[in-house]
Amino acid sequence: MVAANGGAAAAKTYDTVVIGSGAAGSIVAAELAAVGQSVLILEAGPRRELSDLTSSQLFARRLKWSGSPVEEEGNHRVGHGFNAGFGAGGSALHHYGVWPRLHANDFNVFSKHGKHLDWPISYEDLMPYYDAIQADVGLSGDADAEIWRPKGAPYPMPPLPIFAQGKVIDRGFRAFGLTTAPIPLAINSVPNNGAPGCLYDGWCDAGCPIGALKNPLVTHLARAQKLGVDIRFDAQASRILMSKSPPHVAKGVEYYDVNGAQQSILAGTVVVAAFAVQSVRILLNSAYSDGVAVGNRAGNLGHYLMTHPGCTVCGLFKDLTDPHLGPTGGQLICHDHYDDKTAIKDSFGSYQWLIANAVKPNGLLGYANSRPDIFGGALQPFMQRAAKHIGNMLYVGEDSSSAENRVLLSDRRDKFGVPIARTIHNAGPEQDAQLAFAMREGKEIFRAAGATEVWTGPRAPIHIMGGAVMGNDAATSVTDDLGKVHGTDNLYVVGPSTFPTSGAVNPTFTVSALALRTAEHLGKAN
Repeated sequence: MVAANGGAAAAKTYDTVVIGSGAAGSIVAAELAAVGQSVLILEAGPRRELSDLTSSQLFARRLKWSGSPVEEEGNHRVGHGFNAGFGAGGSALHHYGVWPRLHANDFNVFSKHGKHLDWPISYEDLMPYYDAIQADVGLSGDADAEIWRPKGAPYPMPPLPIFAQGKVIDRGFRAFGLTTAPIPLAINSVPNNGAPGCLYDGWCDAGCPIGALKNPLVTHLARAQKLGVDIRFDAQASRILMSKSPPHVAKGVEYYDVNGAQQSILAGTVVVAAFAVQSVRILLNSAYSDGVAVGNRAGNLGHYLMTHPGCTVCGLFKDLTDPHLGPTGGQLICHDHYDDKTAIKDSFGSYQWLIANAVKPNGLLGYANSRPDIFGGALQPFMQRAAKHIGNMLYVGEDSSSAENRVLLSDRRDKFGVPIARTIHNAGPEQDAQLAFAMREGKEIFRAAGATEVWTGPRAPIHIMGGAVMGNDAATSVTDDLGKVHGTDNLYVVGPSTFPTSGAVNPTFTVSALALRTAEHLGKAN
């Protein structure tokens, strides 16, 4: 059931209030409703249905962040406007469905290498939740072909097909003795759970109106609504309401409704799932009775902000590539170099290749923008050739867990009078060295695959993580391993903000597994 904004329902006290309707928030809401809890989701953006989605790059922009502004500083800014979402489904509405698992050595980076941070859990702790979410959502892939994949259950659906672009680029990987496998995707390769198989038309960024891509509108948000979870759209959470005296207890949430009026809602448990930057902003805008920001007793809140550095390799081939076909996230994946974080001189960390991404002529990721050196009369013949013969792949690298990269509150305020977020993020020499190595490797692979021209794009931020990192020690982290804010028994944070390290894989699968783990804990405590 979708409740109206405001009204008499505002007086109700819920068992749990969840801030955010994205991947993490939807899972928590659905799981808690399934065990009988009364649950309310507060979503800052508008209501959306599958029927609202349109396969167009212009429409896709509407799914990106359009809430309160975010200030960005640094030599590798986090790209909040592109990476965050706004409205039903959050950023998972426009994600590409690329769902690899973190590797085992992503969880103990400090213990093994003396760098970054350790997670308070291991891969083995999270593996059952990876498997459960994988079965629940339905993933397509080939676990045997992923020779580097951590142990776990096989995928419930076969992989999506490899089209011409993937086959052409794969020749270059094989020429260097490198292994590729179909990308594990949260996209139907065959009809599943009442939704059709993928059309392979490359419009994942626009949300997938047929429901083949597993965004929250067809998975946990839809389930939450069927289970009676109330949702208030256009409801921007501003702060957590805390008890006036110790022990510190979250009492509810203050928010601004669609009319700009300040409202409050009471709850037994509060779960903050507003994506990385906004979750931290809400906590920084909240305070204990002594004025310390909620979750910031040890001064860690906002620190360790991360974003994956990403960069494209492009080339023109004599072979027909049909680059418009397939999923936006790509057709093949390579993790051959992933597990050796010290292999590259002057660098540290893992990286992956996502190969043969479906691309269109225009838009942010379109090939019309990939060659700024070609313009005027030379642009048309380039476009005509690229439309059938371009190939591309994406490097995704590991970021460092640096305390200097962080989320703070700005002196500026939004239209509601609430301080906006300010982010500082810089890439260091280790990230620069890895990127330079990967771009050399990528060009060599493309030339070996038969590319007649090869070029690379600029470094771009992909995904946002950290800011409210989990850990065993309250002196060095914000939450425990379940996302519970240290010292506050009924306040939880779920989503990528709790990641202590970034790894080098797309985070939504891990976000979902962690959210299921937290929801299981909260459901048992019911």
